Order: sequence, then structure tokens, then C-alpha cells
Amino acid sequence: MEVQQAIIDGNISLGIEFGSTRIKAVLIDTKGNILSVGGFNWENHFVDGVWTYPLEDVWTGVQAAFKELADDVYKQYGQPLQKIANIGISAMMHGYLAFNQQNELLVPFRTWRNNFTGEASHQLTQLFNYNIPQRWSIAHLYQVILNNESHLPEVDFITTLAGYVHWQLTGEKVLGIGDASGMFPIDLATQNYNTQMLSQFDDLVKDKQFGWSLLDILPKVLVAGEKAGVLTEQGALLLDPTGSLKAGSILCPPEGDAGTGMVATNSISEKTGNISAGTSAFAMIVLQKELSKVYEELDMVTTPTGKLVAMAHSNNCSSDINAWVGLFKETLSALNLSCDTDTLYQTLFSKALEGDADCGNLLSYGFYSGEHIVGLSEGCPTFMHPANANFNLANFMRVHLYTAFAAMKIGMDILMQQEKVEISQILGHGGIFKTQNVAQKFLASALNVPIATMQTASEGGAWGIALLANYLNEHQKGISLDDYLNHQIFNTTSVSVAEPDAEISAGFDTFMQRYKKGLGVVKEAVLAFKE
Repeated sequence: MEVQQAIIDGNISLGIEFGSTRIKAVLIDTKGNILSVGGFNWENHFVDGVWTYPLEDVWTGVQAAFKELADDVYKQYGQPLQKIANIGISAMMHGYLAFNQQNELLVPFRTWRNNFTGEASHQLTQLFNYNIPQRWSIAHLYQVILNNESHLPEVDFITTLAGYVHWQLTGEKVLGIGDASGMFPIDLATQNYNTQMLSQFDDLVKDKQFGWSLLDILPKVLVAGEKAGVLTEQGALLLDPTGSLKAGSILCPPEGDAGTGMVATNSISEKTGNISAGTSAFAMIVLQKELSKVYEELDMVTTPTGKLVAMAHSNNCSSDINAWVGLFKETLSALNLSCDTDTLYQTLFSKALEGDADCGNLLSYGFYSGEHIVGLSEGCPTFMHPANANFNLANFMRVHLYTAFAAMKIGMDILMQQEKVEISQILGHGGIFKTQNVAQKFLASALNVPIATMQTASEGGAWGIALLANYLNEHQKGISLDDYLNHQIFNTTSVSVAEPDAEISAGFDTFMQRYKKGLGVVKEAVLAFKE
């Protein structure tokens, strides 16, 4: 009855996240409890050398996810979903979405997964003395300038996927500081774009006479708790074409999946961190101070409240595992044997625990796309089993789980071994952790840091952005985001912790030595299959 009344009154919050393989909608009450979930599976496309998603899929997908959510609400509680107090939008960070003055998309959406901005990334890193990864929006924009692409004179606004969806729902060209920090460097003191670097960029391209300064075409930066706009009539119809959903919801600043993952794992305080593992894998560690120097393996971004974060990001994680599990499922089907997908994953992951600590001399690289940390501009998944390898199913699964975290580990080793960053505990979230104490145990041993998981984190960033939407109410009362999460959301959450295992840790180090030596093989494979 209490939930029904909350739905009738609209005393609820909605979080929507556009992940790399799934659009998810999560509805929560004012205490953060999940009331309903809806989703839609989608995939990026490799078109003319560009990883992209058609914008039509954005709206087809979010409408399907919202419908599934609304249908579930009616089924569970007997009430139509018509009023929502607060809404938040989250999505994959970085990339390039450019629009003209008529709000028309100038080129297909270029996602974070593209690795063709190396020249721009290198030049801007040198100019700013600040790491500008290839994924960042400013690297994409400058590469467009270096390429002298024909759409440049028409550019009026660039944003991220979350910023685009939020803009269409509210009319507001804004972005949460965490997502904005993956477009252009942030000044922690002002919690806005770095003005010195803005000027440096404008001076760099002034001879082009574009008619705009960089600040003119970037979204406005907001921090968690600030109101970021109101759901318009047009925006409500974009979510719910049936017209049942009413306009007027207050939206929080749109955020990137890194920031919402931090919220979903309560990892926004100093010395805490989280690792999100899906299509990509990235570790986010909240720092106590600036790093001693610039590292191209590490992004410097922020929490949704503007605290400094070091991100060790790898473009590839679970895609190759999913492909192999799909092959095993196809094999079972050919033999007329049935096994549901969850059981198959759990069985194969558990089998990995029986493998040799160093994976029996097997070697695997799940590079579906390029991987900047190891110097690959393009990917080619590769599996090798030398004649002297202990080639069995346990080692096969184990090496694929090891390699899913290997590139990210290179960045984490810099943080922990060279910068001596203190980390008390890291929270892991993502489907790879669904089978208990397998990937979690391997990762804890690889990093020599306890890895925790929590049941609520399974809903990931969609729940995280729903919490940020709900936080709008608490922010007005003067409550900090840290206190809100610690005392209202996670105060009764149970956590499962995997401690490092010395034998696995030693085996992982042996594997990493082999992993680094074998990278030349992958680079040659990329060249061999290049069209």
C-alpha cells in the first residue's frame, strides 16, 4: 500500500543508463529501494571504420526499456506510471556527438571505443601537460580539426550520449562534472572546465577562424545535487509515446557511467575505489592528492561532486568471454542438450578455479577494439596454446578471466607501485562478478587489494543515477552526497569481500610477464587481417 501510494503521488525517482550492451531503467523509492527494472539490449556497430550507435536506436531502446518498466509497475502494484518526481540520465562517457545550429547531427556518433585519435591525443597531452586519452571528446574534436573534416564549420554544440539524451528531454545543454571531466579537463578549485587549457586550445586553432571558442560549444558543468532541468511535454513523449507519463519531473545533472558506478558502489570518498567490468573494464580510485606526474595510462576525472579520481581504463573486458560462452552454448544446442545461459556461465566460471595459477602457459587477448594502454589502435582477439601448454577447460576459462583485467592492471600497477596510492578496498560491479568468488578472487589477487561486491551493485549505474536523482531532495536539506549514501542508502547493505590469494597472485604475475611479451603477436595479427 505504501509503494502504491508513492507511485500514485509520484514520490519516486527514475534512473536510466545507456550502457554499451544494455539500456536499463530503474525505479526507486525515496529510501533507494528498487521498485522495478526495465531494459533493452542493443549493440554498437562498426560502420566505415567507426564504432557507433544510430541515434534512432537510442530512442527505440529507451522507449522499450521504459515500457517494460511501466508494465512491470502496473503488474506489481496495479498502478500506471504517470508521475515521477526526479529523473537521471547516465551513459557511456566520452566520444563525439556534434550538432549544428539546427540541432542536426553532423556525423554519426563516435563512441569511446574508437582509437583513431592518437595524433590529437598526443598533441593535446603535450600542450596541456595533462593526459588527454583518445576516448575524450576534446581528442575527437581536435582529430576532426587535424583531419580538416568538412562538417567543422557547422559545429555549434558537442556533448556526450548522456548529455544528448538529457538535452532532448529537457532542452538544457548541461552535463554532470564527472561526465564533463571526460570531455575536457576540470579545474578542481572552480569545479568547471580549466580556463587556462580552454585558452590554450583556442589559441591552437585560432587560425582556423571557426567563429566559436571552445567554451561556446561545450555543455555547462553542474555538480551532484543541482537541478539540471525539467522534463518537457516533448521529453515525456520521447520516453513514453503513449502519453501516460506526465511532464514536470526534475532532472539531476546527467552523468557518465564511471560516476554512476561510483555512486552505486558507495565509492566516492578518498581512498575508496570501484571497478566496473563489462564490455570495458575500468578502475576508479578517489585520490587524496594530485599524482606526481602525467601518465598516459591513467585518466584524471572526477566524482559527481568534483573530487579527483584516477581512472585506469581498458577498452576490452568481457566481449571475448561472451563470444566463447556463446560458442559452447551453440555446441550444446548442436548435441540437443539444453542449458540456460546463467547456468552455463556459472559452470564455466567455477571450472576456472580448478586451473593452474598461471593458466598453464595459455595466452589470450580479448581485443575486439583497440587498446590504448598497450598501444593497439585496432583489435584482433587472439588465443594461443603453445605445444607445452596445459590445455584444458579450466585453464582455458581461467586465462580468459585473467586477460579480461590484464590491460587495466597495467594502469593500476602505476597507481599502487609507482605513486603509492592508498586503497582500503575496491568494490567490483558488473556481470563478470555474478558468479560468486571467481572473477572477484582473481582480481583481488591480481591487484593485491580486497575486492568487495554487494548485491545492490548488480543494477549498476542505472541504480546509481536513480540515487543521484533522488539525492536532489536531500541536497536541498544541506546533506552531502557522502552522508546521504553512507547513512541512508548503504547503512544496511551486506558486502562480500574476496581477499588476495598468494598463490593466485604469483600465478597472475607470471601470466602478466607472458601477456606483455606476447603483445607483438597481436599487433602482427592486426596487420595481417587489416583490409
